[in-house]
Amino acid sequence: MARDSEAKDGSGHPAPPAPPYPVEEIAAAWERERPGTPVSSIGIVTPIWQLAKLLGDDRRRVLAGAGMDPATLDLLSVLRRSGAPYTLTTRELSRRSLVTAGAISQRLTRAEREGLVTRRPGEGRPRTVLVELTPAGHEKVEATVGQVLHREAELIDGLTPAQQKELAGLLRILLQDTQRKLGDDRISQVGEG
Repeated sequence: MARDSEAKDGSGHPAPPAPPYPVEEIAAAWERERPGTPVSSIGIVTPIWQLAKLLGDDRRRVLAGAGMDPATLDLLSVLRRSGAPYTLTTRELSRRSLVTAGAISQRLTRAEREGLVTRRPGEGRPRTVLVELTPAGHEKVEATVGQVLHREAELIDGLTPAQQKELAGLLRILLQDTQRKLGDDRISQVGEG
């Protein structure tokens, strides 16, 4: 018979025990095997890596279901966030996407082939290329961003709004400090270099 203090699942049965948290085991093992080795980062860095992998894999599944890849979503999102008329130069797209001009060119070729963007020469500047979100691209990014952001909100809803705000602030501090220490302020999608 279950005790009243035990956690219950939705059917009233005892909930299964929480799985062991291997991060603590890893830190304890290093402390045992290499006394004096700093292990405090393990409890932060390891879960961040694990979360990045889980969140990245889940986002790719959501995008695959929507018929889109992460690079195309990034391209369309940058154009959509730029506001009407949803047009940017290839140089500005590269800067805002934090990828090379070559990567932008590949993304544009794929998106243009799918009818999601159009390219045209910039007026008065011979080497400037303007990229515009098409109505089909606008519709695709609206539907896809909604799916992605709703799914990601669902994945973090185990934290209260106050916890989410606190974690976001701490992650911002950690990211900025790490960027400063590494001399690298680039932001890329998970798994990109």
